[in-house]
Amino acid sequence: MPRSTKIVATLGPASSDEPTLKRMIAAGVDVVRFNFSHGTAEDHLARAKLVRSVAQECEREVAIMADLQGPKIRVGKFENGKVQLRAGEPFVLDAGCEMGNEQRAGLDYKDLPKDVRAGDTLLLNDGLIVLEVDHVEGAQIHTIVRLGGTLSNNKGINKQGGGLSAPALTAKDVRDIETAMECRADYVAVSFVKNRTDVEMARQLAMIAGEKHGVKPLIISKIERAEAIPVLSDILDATDGIMVARGDLAVEVGNAAVPGLQKKMIKMAREMNKLAITATQMMESMIVNAVPTRAEVSDVANAVLDGTDAVMLSAETASGKYPVEVVTAMVSIVVEADRFESVGLDQQFLNRRFTRVDQSIAFGALFTAFHLRCAAICALTESGSTALWMSRHDVDIPIYALTPSISTERRLALYRNVHPLHLPLTSDRDVALAQAEQLLLAKGLVKHGDLVVLTVGEPMGQPGGTNALKIVRVGEGA
Repeated sequence: MPRSTKIVATLGPASSDEPTLKRMIAAGVDVVRFNFSHGTAEDHLARAKLVRSVAQECEREVAIMADLQGPKIRVGKFENGKVQLRAGEPFVLDAGCEMGNEQRAGLDYKDLPKDVRAGDTLLLNDGLIVLEVDHVEGAQIHTIVRLGGTLSNNKGINKQGGGLSAPALTAKDVRDIETAMECRADYVAVSFVKNRTDVEMARQLAMIAGEKHGVKPLIISKIERAEAIPVLSDILDATDGIMVARGDLAVEVGNAAVPGLQKKMIKMAREMNKLAITATQMMESMIVNAVPTRAEVSDVANAVLDGTDAVMLSAETASGKYPVEVVTAMVSIVVEADRFESVGLDQQFLNRRFTRVDQSIAFGALFTAFHLRCAAICALTESGSTALWMSRHDVDIPIYALTPSISTERRLALYRNVHPLHLPLTSDRDVALAQAEQLLLAKGLVKHGDLVVLTVGEPMGQPGGTNALKIVRVGEGA
């Protein structure tokens, strides 16, 4: 059975040459992530061209995800590159400081003094340094060091519990959305989302920019702010998927809260027919080591068992020493974890009511295939919606999404247990069903005598038009 959980890999200096990228895609990468915190527009455009070329050579459609930087709240630079902070000593964060020293640091986010008050806790460098706000004077935040350490140039700042007013989309992000659409990105990931308005704004900007290039990307909301958690349902309603961005989220809510939140977020996403990606430090040790730790293996496997659509590699493939090996290792973990996922149609599924014909057909296909023990579910789809709805439930039957649209084929690369295939457009339903059966046979995905459930819409070629379900025994004609 094909692998259900998908793999997102970040491109960077270690993985942007053609031979390495080709080996990574061959090893199992489904989606490549462009981190817009680094690189120029020219860098991203060159990488996009390379990805499309290499994917074509590998005879696969790989999705591109443009991950926006968002508001980076950081300290400035220091005279000597770094300083040593000691517990109990005062330290000033000064929005007017040009070059920091042992007593103070500048700020790239000049409104930070307006967002904090006495008693607030600020966490620097992913929580390795902790400052308690003593008082605020104009542009200066006077703090006491509670947990010291080395603080170097441009390290990030988080406020424990959240509450920073920085907008999710910066001027840089708006420019980067234009670049992402020129790259023909299939997904745009929005950093530091805190409400549905952030999502709606990003979608509007992406749609306007995408019209010039014939692109309509899906939006992934990165959940990394504490204030996003209480309004998660509202954010999910507005977005196409979420990324469980465990790094900044852990700093704001505490490490111990993240595993439970991860499970909650993935469950909510599936229930609302949205996508979920689990990210951050999944195989961190493989940046420098050729094998993962046992804890990392368990972390990846647990995300699979939680029901995530994809697991993500960041620095492991962007700058690590073993970009191909880490993909291979992750694939092996995912395949093994897939074998142990719970399979069945739960009570929520059985009692669900549907108001759309295409959604009813999708769930009817799942139910039928599960109880008849079919070899495959085959969804002829224009938009990919039918395949998405099917993929929200765990059944041990592969879902093959056959589409004439290359953009749909690429987007489907992220969906759990959905395996996109290209099927030429035809207006004749019977011809399309026969072609679908022959394609599955030719690729060795089914064999003569297998039962297959097929879904299709008439008239052909209309998004959201799935209205028919057919059960065929392979080799006996559709």
